[in-house]
Amino acid sequence: MGSGQHEIDPTFTALPYRKLADAALSRARDFGVSHADFRFERVRYQHFSVRDGQLQGAEDNEDLGFAVRVILNGAWGFASGVILSTSSAIQVAETAVNVAQVAGAMTRRPIDLAPEPVYDDVTWVSSYDVNPLDVPLGEKTALFAGWTRQLLAADGVDHASGSLQQVQENKFYADLNGTRTTQQRIRLEPHVEVFGTAGEHFDSMRTIAPPVARGWEYLTDGVFDFDSELAELPVLLREKLTAPSVEPGSYDLVIHPSNLWLTIHESIGHATELDRALGYEANYAGTSFATFDQLNKLQYGSPVMHVTGDRTVENGLASIGYDDEGVATQQWDIIRDGILVGYQLDRPMAHTYGAELNGGRSNGCAYADSPSHIPIQRMANVSLQPAADGPDTAGLISQVERGIHVIGDRSWSIDMQRYNFQFTGQRFYEIKDGELGGQLRDVAYQATTTEFWNSMEAVGGPSTYELGGAFNCGKAQPGQVAAVSHGCPSALFRGVRILNTSEEI
Repeated sequence: MGSGQHEIDPTFTALPYRKLADAALSRARDFGVSHADFRFERVRYQHFSVRDGQLQGAEDNEDLGFAVRVILNGAWGFASGVILSTSSAIQVAETAVNVAQVAGAMTRRPIDLAPEPVYDDVTWVSSYDVNPLDVPLGEKTALFAGWTRQLLAADGVDHASGSLQQVQENKFYADLNGTRTTQQRIRLEPHVEVFGTAGEHFDSMRTIAPPVARGWEYLTDGVFDFDSELAELPVLLREKLTAPSVEPGSYDLVIHPSNLWLTIHESIGHATELDRALGYEANYAGTSFATFDQLNKLQYGSPVMHVTGDRTVENGLASIGYDDEGVATQQWDIIRDGILVGYQLDRPMAHTYGAELNGGRSNGCAYADSPSHIPIQRMANVSLQPAADGPDTAGLISQVERGIHVIGDRSWSIDMQRYNFQFTGQRFYEIKDGELGGQLRDVAYQATTTEFWNSMEAVGGPSTYELGGAFNCGKAQPGQVAAVSHGCPSALFRGVRILNTSEEI
C-alpha cells in the first residue's frame, strides 16, 4: 500500500477485470508468446471553470477499458477493447497476437524485456485526505466563484477566472509471470488568474499554486496558503502593469521553484528520456543533445547540480507504486556533481542499456494515459536537489549586485533537441546590491541547456524546496498526455542573457 490511508475504490474493484485478465492471458499463452500483459483502467475526470463570480461550465468524463500487449517472435502486438466480457477479452488478445505476427516481418531488432521480480496481488493508493470527486460540485464551484468575485472587486482587476481539473486514476495490471497490481491515485490542478489594463498595457497575474497529487484538502486546509496569495494577486497585477520595461543584457538570476520547475522539465526531464536520446521520438517530439555516448562524460551543469528521477516521492504527479509494465518504482540519480549519470527507461530499453544504468533493470518509467494506448517511456518526477546547508532565497539574493528574481512560470520555447531555449515568468523583480527592488516587465531569459546549468553557482537549502509540475506533458504518436512533478530549490545563476520581449516582437 502507498502512503494514502484509503482503500481502492469499491466501485472499481467490483468491475470484472480479474476474470477478463485470466481469459486474455490464457488465450495469449496458447500462441506461445514470450510475454503478455493485461491492463484494465478507469480514469475519471471532472473539470469546471468560473469567471467573474459565475460558473462558465462543468464536465465529467470517464475513460474505461482494457488492453492486451504481447511479444511474439520478438515483435510487439497490442490491442484494446471496451466491452467487459470474457469473449471480448479473448478477441482482444487474439488481435494483439495478430498484430505481432504482422509486425514480426517489419521488426529489425527483436524486443525483449529486462527482468523484474513478481509482485503477487499488491495494491497502492496515493496520499490524500478527501477525494475531490466525492465533494459536491456545487461546493467546489462556489469556492472558486467566491474567489473570483472577491478578486473582481479589487482595484485594477477587470476580470478574474478560475478552474479546477480533478482526476481519479485506477489501474489493474497482470502478466503471465504472475504479477498483479491494483492502484489508485488522485490529482488536481487549480487555476486562478486576474486580468487588467493600464494605458496601452494589458496583462494578467496567476497564482503560483502548483498542480498536486493531493485531495480536496489542498484547497481548504492550508496545505497551500490560497487566502494570502489571492489577496496579493490584485496588488501584484497593478505593480506589473506599471513596472518599467527591462533593459536587455546579461544579469544574474535568482529563480524561484515556481519558475525553475518548467526549465527542469524541458531542458532536463525530456532531454534524459532514453527513447529521445536514442532517436525514437525524432519524427514527432524530438530527440536529445544528451546522447547515450555522453553517459558519465557530459558536463551537464555545475558541480552543485544534483538531479534525481523519482516515481515514489509523496504527492508527486508521476508517483505510483508500480508502472505499466509491472515494475516497482524507484528513485535514482540522473545528474550528479553536474555530470550526466543516468536516464529514464522502461523494460525494453533496460534490457539493452540497463546494465550501465540501473543494474540491468527498468527504473519504472512506462506509462499509458488511457486503456486505448500502449505504454511508452514517460517522465518520472525529475528534480533538482537542494543543498543540505544551503541559504534561503533571501540569502541567494544577497549575493547578487545586478540581477533579477524570477517567480512563476508562463511561456517557454525550446528546440527539438532540448538545447536552445527561452523562458518567461509571472513576475520579475530587480535585484540591486543584494536588495530586492520593484517589478520589471517584458522579461525572458535565454540560454543553451549546458550554458545555463553550468552557470548555476548555488542552490538553496531544503526550506526553499518546492514541487511544481504540469498535467499536460505531451508525447508519442498517437499523442498521450501525462502529469509530472519537478521539485527544486531556489537557485542562483550567473550571467544569463535577458531579452526584452516587447522589443523582440
